Amino acid sequence: MSRFLQAEIDLKALINNFYLIKSIIKRIKSHTKIIAIVKADAYGHGAVEVSKVLEKHQVDYLGVAFYEEALTLREANIKCPILLLFDREIEGVFKYNLTPVIFELEQAKELSKYAQKKGKNISAHLKIETGMGRLGLHGDIFKQIDTILKMPNIRIEGIMSHLSNAEDPLWSSEQIGKLKEIKNYLTNLGISPFFHIANSTGLFLKNAIFDAVRPGIMLYGYSNNTEGLKTCMSLKTKLLDIRKLPKNMPISYGKTYITKRDSLIGVVPIGYADGYFRRISNRGFMLLRGKKVPVIGTVCMDLTMIDLTDLEGVKVGDEVIIMGESDAEKITAWDIAHWADTIPYEVLTSLGSKAKKKYIYGGEE
Repeated sequence: MSRFLQAEIDLKALINNFYLIKSIIKRIKSHTKIIAIVKADAYGHGAVEVSKVLEKHQVDYLGVAFYEEALTLREANIKCPILLLFDREIEGVFKYNLTPVIFELEQAKELSKYAQKKGKNISAHLKIETGMGRLGLHGDIFKQIDTILKMPNIRIEGIMSHLSNAEDPLWSSEQIGKLKEIKNYLTNLGISPFFHIANSTGLFLKNAIFDAVRPGIMLYGYSNNTEGLKTCMSLKTKLLDIRKLPKNMPISYGKTYITKRDSLIGVVPIGYADGYFRRISNRGFMLLRGKKVPVIGTVCMDLTMIDLTDLEGVKVGDEVIIMGESDAEKITAWDIAHWADTIPYEVLTSLGSKAKKKYIYGGEE
């Protein structure tokens, strides 16, 4: 058996989540643009297929981290506006009609210089540092904005910032207040780019809804407080081997698990090389024949062991669900994140990036 980890991506669930997001922001502010974040291969879901679906449903923008991600979308004939969040790329921005985010003054100068050389104009967004401490114009922000506004061949289409702790309304209000100062300043100058700061969690802060929002993980079915979302990704593999082992037998590296009885042990072809975190050792569960079975022993590079002793009729080749549903049982990215002491974002991008993908629409291929 070759390495086999398959991700089923439900595009119907994606569409459901997209329209749910639209309905949420419409209740707060109509005509708000949606910048769908598809960086990191759409959080492991496959950026090309996800972007094609979102483009078909008239998303306003797609957001990627780096130029190579944008290039992949353009080569797949995706024509939707693409916001380039974290890259200093210049030539490719013009060649493939991308919208750069300017987060530093020298970057703006280089863009303007190249635009003049080519005799073209470029639309860009300015990123403002409001409390993330990562990227963005900082220091005398107003002076820097004035300088950029005077640069030839650059049109400031948008102004953005990033919520560093959207779960904290008080801190978020401070960040939002700083962005509002920029908005008021530009309004007084007679300039009206569209503003955006809200990520998925920020959608529930009314004062964070400016002219656009940037949902990411919510598109893929995860949020702390949203009914109606549907998870898009499930992960499956097949049982590689079954071993009958006696009581007091050590399992896997380091003897971190010793059988407490005569046991039936399953060997599953998934390990940390597939993005299944070693931290899950002796903490996690998988689904087999509608039952949760515990992960036992240390997760290996390519293999993980599970305890099948309480299951009947199990056989080699049976489907093992790493993330998803089986009968009344369910394992989500939240569960795996809890076992691994991380967040669902890392679970989806780690496991999704390594798995073979199959796209379905509500159970149909």
